[in-house]
Amino acid sequence: MRLHRLIAILLLVESRGKMKAKELAEALETSVRSIYRDIDVLAESGIPLVSTTGPNGGISLMEGYTVNLRRLHGEEVVQLFLTGRGMPAGGADGASLLLQNALLKLEASLPAPYQEDIRTALSRFLFDAEPWWSTQPEVPYLEALRTAVWRGRMLMAEYRKVNGETSLRKLHPYGLIVKQGEWYLAAYCERAGEVRTFKCERFTAVTLLEETYAISEQFSLQAYWSQAELSFVQTSRAREFYPVVIRTGIKNEQMLQGLEIMNTESEGEAQLVTVNMYDYSSACVSVLPLMVHAEIVGPPELREYVSSQVQEWNHIYNQHLAT
Repeated sequence: MRLHRLIAILLLVESRGKMKAKELAEALETSVRSIYRDIDVLAESGIPLVSTTGPNGGISLMEGYTVNLRRLHGEEVVQLFLTGRGMPAGGADGASLLLQNALLKLEASLPAPYQEDIRTALSRFLFDAEPWWSTQPEVPYLEALRTAVWRGRMLMAEYRKVNGETSLRKLHPYGLIVKQGEWYLAAYCERAGEVRTFKCERFTAVTLLEETYAISEQFSLQAYWSQAELSFVQTSRAREFYPVVIRTGIKNEQMLQGLEIMNTESEGEAQLVTVNMYDYSSACVSVLPLMVHAEIVGPPELREYVSSQVQEWNHIYNQHLAT
């Protein structure tokens, strides 16, 4: 992973004082070009690396500067990396402690002015991941799942399906994915005989086994998840397809934000927009906020529902006016 190479470059340069790009490339089994690209990335992130030419030249840290990465444990560095990638500790005590320890060690190693900046930032910026009207689902076995993925350990897990049915499965965890605050585990399931995706909050029991496993070199978590997402979207669209045609003025395009637009046709100064509202019940709820600036053209049963709703409102307001 490139993260490991970036950290290794810093450790090597800090421990040896100065190293040539060719020496770093040989030590890290990569190309000189890749080393120079990594050096650029580190420099852009604020690490003061100096490159000098000549027989005694090489890459070194600016005199007096130290990153002190050697004080961090491997899993602390990994937790920093995961948090930076948008995969926070998720409430798991062990992961939270690793992150806290790593941040404390890094803060202590920084020059005094930077420490003051960190304290100021912590007092003035707050990240709240909780949504307004609900809470993030609890994932009680997240730390066990993380450990299994990181250390290549098999799991015996009890999993609850959407319909409430539970089953016992022996899993080979291949990777963890976070999608919109929810955790998913990609794992080879011995029972199914293939790699499947499991929603982490649905695990009702998890036991970490001593058995280990090997992931095929051909497996790519990124490729697997991309394909899984595509299949999910296609299946959902096939199962939940309810096109609604809306007539609205071109100036009112902003009201269509957040809708799954399938087609748009011009009609003079107006436009006909076809959106997928998944099913009749969902459409009845979704069209009501649009009625101020739009006309529901079809399907007929939805247009009839809107007409009856308008008549009902008209009756209510006229009744109040009469009294």
